[in-house]
Amino acid sequence: MDQQTASIYAPIKTHLDQVEATLAGLCRNDNPELVPLLDHVLNSGGKRIRPAITLLAAAFYPHDPKNPIIMAGAVELLHLAALIHDDTVDDSDLRRGKTTVSNQWGKHVAVLFGDYVFATSATFVCDTNNIRVVRRFSETIMELASGELVEVFSAFDPKQARLMYQERIYRKTASLFCTAAETGSILSGAPEPQIQALRDYGYNIGMAFQIVDDLLDVQGDSAKLGKPVGADLRQGVLTLPTIMLMERYPDDNPIEALFKDPTQDAKVGQVLEMINNTDIIDNCYAIIREYSEKAIRCLDILPKCDAGRSLLNLCDYIWERSR
Repeated sequence: MDQQTASIYAPIKTHLDQVEATLAGLCRNDNPELVPLLDHVLNSGGKRIRPAITLLAAAFYPHDPKNPIIMAGAVELLHLAALIHDDTVDDSDLRRGKTTVSNQWGKHVAVLFGDYVFATSATFVCDTNNIRVVRRFSETIMELASGELVEVFSAFDPKQARLMYQERIYRKTASLFCTAAETGSILSGAPEPQIQALRDYGYNIGMAFQIVDDLLDVQGDSAKLGKPVGADLRQGVLTLPTIMLMERYPDDNPIEALFKDPTQDAKVGQVLEMINNTDIIDNCYAIIREYSEKAIRCLDILPKCDAGRSLLNLCDYIWERSR
């Protein structure tokens, strides 16, 4: 964990360490076949942003930390399960510079193991004994799955409007950020207006997070990304930068030709060059900043405390991740 992340997580370090210990305990499994799989995904270098949001959202009001800690573990497991299935659907070889489960163990194992991790996350949520949290968590699984289905069905379709894109990234990414923040606040006994404010915070920071990912895919470093630059484009997935390019050049862009024949790797380079030689990148940054500022404003009605400052600093961290 880098120094900036450690500083953001400082108010919840003890509780986040407990989450980490709980997740590590899953590797002590009665089924020896599962141990290397669990070890592979639980030690894949993730920053634990989503469980940290759950714990920070719970830290505004005095509460028993037991249930938010359980919930933070559930949120991280749900995130990992979704990644396992995403990588399987996308035929991805790498995730954070490591081989994916589907690449190392095969698709059949990856699908079943993803199901196992999904189910494990659900048992965690049930242990909170909070029906509102259980329902929200179940809705999130539906949103994640439907977002992935929309992406699959719309692959290599150049006629995707920006509103369709926004709905897709809400389902695939921001929905879990919403749930991370909302459930943490519910389990801390926060008042209803504050619960809604934290849910809105999760929505906005989640949308910003995904657009940052989209930017990194068109201008990042493959070594740092742990996957090839332009991976989304090669899979027929339109992101904000590519949608902006099509809006700007509806009759003269290489994306339609690429989608008709995805083997044209030179077209990928042409698309990336066109995006990076216009103000599209700056326009994406402006939208990221807009979502980040909305997330910050959501914190206005919450008590002033270290957790609030950390959530504010997390917005800056996500913004800086793209620079």
